Amino acid sequence: MSANELTGTEVSVLMVLMAEARAVRNPELSTLGPELKKPHRDHLVSLGLIEVGKQGRTMTVELTDKGWKHCSDLMGTQAPKGAAGPGKALFTVMAGLGRWFHRDDVRPAEVFFPRDTPTSITAPPTPPNAIVAPAVRSELSAADVEQRIRSTYADLAREPGAWVRLSRLRPALSDISRADLDEALARLRRAPDVSLIPEENQKTLTDEDRAAAVDVGNQQNHLLAIEQ
Repeated sequence: MSANELTGTEVSVLMVLMAEARAVRNPELSTLGPELKKPHRDHLVSLGLIEVGKQGRTMTVELTDKGWKHCSDLMGTQAPKGAAGPGKALFTVMAGLGRWFHRDDVRPAEVFFPRDTPTSITAPPTPPNAIVAPAVRSELSAADVEQRIRSTYADLAREPGAWVRLSRLRPALSDISRADLDEALARLRRAPDVSLIPEENQKTLTDEDRAAAVDVGNQQNHLLAIEQ
């Protein structure tokens, strides 16, 4: 999907939602960027780039995983035909961000976070009923640990690329120390076929999910997907 398949308004809304990294109330969008009218909203929903929810009686809009990927893909592309000065400027700024992301192998979800996110994140206490591996340093090499993660993921995932919760992965790798496993997950997430992300709907997280999360890019990540 290219920028030419979207209007300037739709691209701007996607950028706003990426920068906010949260479900934004529809009336609030017009204070952060362009107003998102129904035809544009329906178009973005039909493309799978945003999802519509409710906050009380107010409609909210938020990027989907596909929307996050599309925002990343747009960085470095040409402005759509007919784009005015402000639209071209937006794409110039995005291209600059894209160069940095590419150079440092950074993804937008690691950079943009909600305004109310604390400056530092403290891992939640381990629930009393959680199964915790002994704090023993593994003798496996870094490559061995990464291969174990890939192999275990393949056993747990219903298909390549399916999301697997870290709360399922960790018990299956309980012989590897948490420090070694966290380091390996942080390295793996830079691989082109690996995605490590937070759970979008925080309300669905269990105590086990929170305890199993790995802190990467100033975010608690709960889900792993490997394409190959």
